[in-house]
Amino acid sequence: MSADLIRIVSRDSPMALAQVERVRAELAALHPRTRTEVVPVKTTGDKWMGDLSAVEGKGAFTKEVDAALLAGEADLAVHCVKDIPADRPLPAGTAFAAFLRRDDIRDALIHPEGLSLDELPAGTRIGTSSVRRAAQLAASHPHLLCVPMRGNANRRLEKLAAGEADALLLAASGLERIGRPDVITEILSPEVMCPPIGAGVLALQCREGDSDLIDAVSGLGDPAAHRETTAERMFLHVLQGHCNSPIAGYAQVERNGDMSLRAKVFTPDGKTVLNAHEWAGPLDPATLGTSVAVALLRQGARELIDGIAH
Repeated sequence: MSADLIRIVSRDSPMALAQVERVRAELAALHPRTRTEVVPVKTTGDKWMGDLSAVEGKGAFTKEVDAALLAGEADLAVHCVKDIPADRPLPAGTAFAAFLRRDDIRDALIHPEGLSLDELPAGTRIGTSSVRRAAQLAASHPHLLCVPMRGNANRRLEKLAAGEADALLLAASGLERIGRPDVITEILSPEVMCPPIGAGVLALQCREGDSDLIDAVSGLGDPAAHRETTAERMFLHVLQGHCNSPIAGYAQVERNGDMSLRAKVFTPDGKTVLNAHEWAGPLDPATLGTSVAVALLRQGARELIDGIAH
């Protein structure tokens, strides 16, 4: 990185590029003299429309981005935290420089005729490839049908319009980012649809030794997002969750600084649901994440996760 130019690498999907624009705007406000340019890459996850576990699971969305960073073709990567695998460390030589202020963590229902989740008739086809969403729907709304659907949010909206599903579940923050909040029928509370680990958080990743860049972008970091993300990712790391594990959870920092972590592990059919919810008290975020993972392991989470093919 030269002091006056930061090259930002990202997936080339409309949502990923919208996320980069947010980072560029925040950087411009913080460092008006620093120029930024975008290095878009197409990732395996964007090219492959089959089951993600066939292409290394979630790393499918980050591998090419990491490679550009390590090869020196770019200086800074913008990732959705929920896409960064937590069952293995970050690629050697890279580090997180900042976690941005958290967006909405909730899921949104899109139904062309405006029905809410509870109003959907039996047999309604919900387009989603998320094992987390499918397991929770199987538990709470077993009369609804999940049909596999991949592709970026715009592409899924096209598939819905083409009749490949009757309704969609998508992240509310993602629809905001691509300027399509107008399609949302209902925003589901985390009690109804527990979010994925890292929901709504953008991470900035760079090369480990790039201290000038780390100093330059650390001002974009949000302390609450940092604490919540650290707890959530440690939780997922201890559980060794993979992309086929129906695991959900979110940490929340209250106004007075207290933080709690609520988490769930499901069987894919939704018939078994393990629950844990703990407050950090004086514990650091990583210890809270570990403690909640241990609470679920005591309930049998290891056998449940290991019993799922991936």
